[in-house]
Amino acid sequence: MKYQIKHELKGRMRLHILQKLTLTELDKLYCSLSDKSFVSRCKVYAPTNDMMLEYTCDRKNVLQFLTELHPSDIIVSESSLAAVTASRELNAEYKSKLLRKTAAHAVNKIVLPLRIRVIVLAVKTARFVWKALRCLAKGKLEVPVLDATAITVSMLRRDYNTAGSVMFLLDIGEILEDWTHKKSVSDLAGSMSLNVGKVWLKTGEQSVLVSASSISEGNEIIIRTGSMIPFDGIVTEGDAMVNQASLTGESTPVHKNEGSTVYAGTVIEEGELTVCVKNAAGSTRYEKIVSMIEDTEKLKSEVESKAEHLADKLVPYTFFGTLLVWLITRNITKALSVLMVDFSCALKLAMPVTVLSAIREANHYGITVKGGKFLEKLALANTIVFDKTGTLTKANPIVNSVVPFCELSPDELLRIAACLEEHFPHSIANAVVNAAKKKNLVHEEMHTKVEYVVAHGIKSTIDGKSVLIGSYHFVFEDMGTAVPLGYEQRLLSISKEYSRLYMAIDGYLAAVICVEDPLRKEACDVVEELRKSGFTNIVMMTGDSKHTAGAIAEKVGVDSFYAETLPEDKAGFILREKAKGNTVVMIGDGINDSPALSSADVGIAISDGAAIAREIADITISADDLHGIVTIRKLSTEMMKRIHANYRSILAVNGGLIALGVTGIAPPTLTATIHNASTIGIGLTSTKKLLYTFP
Repeated sequence: MKYQIKHELKGRMRLHILQKLTLTELDKLYCSLSDKSFVSRCKVYAPTNDMMLEYTCDRKNVLQFLTELHPSDIIVSESSLAAVTASRELNAEYKSKLLRKTAAHAVNKIVLPLRIRVIVLAVKTARFVWKALRCLAKGKLEVPVLDATAITVSMLRRDYNTAGSVMFLLDIGEILEDWTHKKSVSDLAGSMSLNVGKVWLKTGEQSVLVSASSISEGNEIIIRTGSMIPFDGIVTEGDAMVNQASLTGESTPVHKNEGSTVYAGTVIEEGELTVCVKNAAGSTRYEKIVSMIEDTEKLKSEVESKAEHLADKLVPYTFFGTLLVWLITRNITKALSVLMVDFSCALKLAMPVTVLSAIREANHYGITVKGGKFLEKLALANTIVFDKTGTLTKANPIVNSVVPFCELSPDELLRIAACLEEHFPHSIANAVVNAAKKKNLVHEEMHTKVEYVVAHGIKSTIDGKSVLIGSYHFVFEDMGTAVPLGYEQRLLSISKEYSRLYMAIDGYLAAVICVEDPLRKEACDVVEELRKSGFTNIVMMTGDSKHTAGAIAEKVGVDSFYAETLPEDKAGFILREKAKGNTVVMIGDGINDSPALSSADVGIAISDGAAIAREIADITISADDLHGIVTIRKLSTEMMKRIHANYRSILAVNGGLIALGVTGIAPPTLTATIHNASTIGIGLTSTKKLLYTFP
């Protein structure tokens, strides 16, 4: 790619692309660069063919990468491209609306003769009056009635400047509110788009792990418990319960079997399906999410709803105040000062804009928030529950050793374990698979169907022998596995500092896989920062042993911990805490965390965790750094502070304007103009960043 550096600072540069690119090529360029690990931030300016890049690697490497880049050859997923294209088109649409509205207002006020201007204003007034009449027809005395009354009275008094200014400012406020709302929804939908890298392709009697991009229409793929369905298709084999909440809003999983239609982005909660791919692109996922978010009430926080209800409730009082001032003073000008200034417009604009702006800002930090009410709950929360594995500990634990309890070698036992574990997305399973890869232990599909038992383990059959892999509770207590004679002491001698994965073959213990699960380097700091932010009870819950859990809990500094817990134990603890009046946050990454994530006031999932966990969670943070939890806590707290500050500002400004109008210091024209200007000002202020340091 040919380019010219226009401006440069350390770690940041602005480039002018010398070759003219189409809008699609610019969108692809943005998608491609945004996905690079060395790019922290990227912006593309279509009108000028410029690009801004913030990077973390060596400058020479960036320049070399850009030089070798060919925009026409860039390949990105259709869902990612759809999100970027929609965002760009949305911005262009609303910028155009603002320019047209401002230009039309200027022409009406400066160029048009008075008679024509009055006719134009009368036509516009009719639109506001029609809204008011519809509102009254429903038996409601709400904001549209107040707006229409103020405009109509101004027109009747031949105060055309005031009437025009009021309508202009109301229109601008509506455009800004709509823009902010749709932009936040678009950003949220884009971050929720599909992120499936590989899938199991069915080839004859076997399944092969391949890149999702290589799948074409007509291919058959296998999707198992806890995995996201990456493409629209028809079930050709299997039986499963599918969570379709992300697309349909259904609260319960839907049964799918042979002949059923399944959709991209839904998640298998239980069972296994073989699906014939119908739509390999899967690009409709973005549009479906946008529609779902726009239709749902999830985006509204309680404080937003209260603001809207309060705004409508204040309307009768504004009318009463207008009448009262007129009765006392018999001065229509002073009475109009009350009518021209009301609290409802600012309340209805500022609160939703603040919440939606906070959701949009969260996306800059790689955090997906599915609704404003979850930010409000997070700001009020006092109890936080952490899962251990893959959450407080690293997302990629490693196998320390394999202890054999049979004649097979450790490598052969690891090969068997990896062959089974590769089918299920969990950090411990990944550790086993990665350990086999490092040793170049190539394994064929030697087993029959693999069955996953949530929070316990997996079972299958190899050469007619049953094979189990899982926790001590599952392998020994549930399945009745025995320790071979003469190996009892070996089992007792295994260090308790490691997490253990037990494998049994034909009813006897065959191996213990010792997994080292290092604590995340930032975990201690994050726990301490969360405590300073107001959490009074920080808990860790894990299915791991007491010894392993205790060691981690002591290092990280939680207030209490619970070991050897089942999914229902985590959910039960959260429900008991909520019954005590506590507001509870749950953070997890696995299939077994899903019931707890669903039970909590706010469920936070790790982005590279199981798909079902991300689907159920209310907030998803990046897997790279737990500081995302601290960031979203600060963001939610600052959001609530801004909302309360907005309340105070609205009360002070509008109360002051009413006082100035009633005392005759300021005429209605001036109070109306200042009121509308202050409303837009508060609305625009609400769109500003809540936090001032982007990553």
